[in-house]
Amino acid sequence: MDAIEKQLHASPRNLRYILTIAVLILLLFIWSLTTVNLDNVSESGLGIAAGIIGGILNPDLDLLFSFTSQGVLYLLIETIAIAFLGTIMGSILAIPLAFLSASKIVPKPVASVTRLLLIIIRTIPALVYGLMFIRVTGPGPFAGVLTISLASIGMLAKLFVDVIEELDTNILESLDSIGCNTFEKIRYGIWPQLFSMFLSIIIYRFDMNLREASILGIVGAGGIGAPLIFAMNAYRWSEVGSILIGLVVLILLVEFFSNRIRNKLVRG
Repeated sequence: MDAIEKQLHASPRNLRYILTIAVLILLLFIWSLTTVNLDNVSESGLGIAAGIIGGILNPDLDLLFSFTSQGVLYLLIETIAIAFLGTIMGSILAIPLAFLSASKIVPKPVASVTRLLLIIIRTIPALVYGLMFIRVTGPGPFAGVLTISLASIGMLAKLFVDVIEELDTNILESLDSIGCNTFEKIRYGIWPQLFSMFLSIIIYRFDMNLREASILGIVGAGGIGAPLIFAMNAYRWSEVGSILIGLVVLILLVEFFSNRIRNKLVRG
């Protein structure tokens, strides 16, 4: 009876809490509507929207299935290569930083400084990194690879730390009790616990990087983004349609296979 009475007394407070949150969300939504401005929507804008839809429905098939360096297939392969290599390089750099961020592994001051560094890395958008690397290496796929690598480090290290913090230390204590050295403890105690989760996180990040690599082409960092923006600026909507169709198919295929692999890794 006491538990029921407590729940009945708590219900009005819970209701007030829910109503307060709902009112705040409603006010924020109404305030956000003030940013919507339909005055700039003109007939030319609607015509461009119709052109984009028409281009998707009537794509340039020659461009879509061309195997030349200007064709969609080649540009998609280049985009995949940029995302893949950038993800691998970012993962290699993120793993030691993740261990340096784990308070279970290193002293707390070291972990705090490393986490602050990772926060700074995550704060800067990928497009800013792209513009910086283009000034250093010049436009092209290499700038895209460097951008993807650096932009991946922050998120990968953060997710790796979450996995490291959940390590079962009882296994390490057991290995220590039978006289295992540091290498053996890493090989048989730490690595089996981390491998599948780390690989799942890396695949998830590759899925995200594929979209990032598509956008980076807009600033000249290789991939399919540059031809897309050039075609849009020139109002070549059939070419835009071909590129968008290729991107959609690529993203769907990669997401399908990456989800299956990740589920297999997580569930065993």
